[in-house]
Amino acid sequence: MSGTGVSRVAGLIGIVRDPDDARLPVIARQVLVDLSDHIEALTERLHRLDREIVARSREDADLRRLTAVPGIGPISAASLKALVPDPSGFVSGRHFAAWLGLTPRAHSSGGKERLGRISKMGNPTLRTLLILGATTVLRHARNGGKASPWLQAILSRRPPKVAAVALANKTARIVWALLTKGSHYRNPGLAASSTMGA
Repeated sequence: MSGTGVSRVAGLIGIVRDPDDARLPVIARQVLVDLSDHIEALTERLHRLDREIVARSREDADLRRLTAVPGIGPISAASLKALVPDPSGFVSGRHFAAWLGLTPRAHSSGGKERLGRISKMGNPTLRTLLILGATTVLRHARNGGKASPWLQAILSRRPPKVAAVALANKTARIVWALLTKGSHYRNPGLAASSTMGA
């Protein structure tokens, strides 16, 4: 059976639930039916939670502002609000991005400063959500979607993973500005010089 991910699991559950499918021994089928029940119950619970989060994101002003930012969906927005209860505790969006581990480490040698890999400090869940969201935005841009000059420049000179981290860093700064200033996102192209906070 080909395929990966959730679609493959659904296909395997179909085999388990088919009593006429002779590929499984009877004793294995009995065990796997219980496991299938558990997987389906968890899947339904996750779908229900997703629906609740989406509904909540429509009611909450902060979540509505956050989900207007490209690359931030209801789950990322809810996670940001829950895990960063007081964004004003950060001096700037740059400090917030650094706390999330989205800034490169600086290495100085002989008077020259070189930037290395990201620090990966802070909350790994938030960092991962922002990078995944940025990756989605970049994929859309590479497939002919609208992209700002800043984003086009990043894509032309940086590898995809580096570009995703740069965009996640920019998104984190925008998030900080939205949550601390109560402003609304008005720049769907993620322009080069965001006025929403550095």
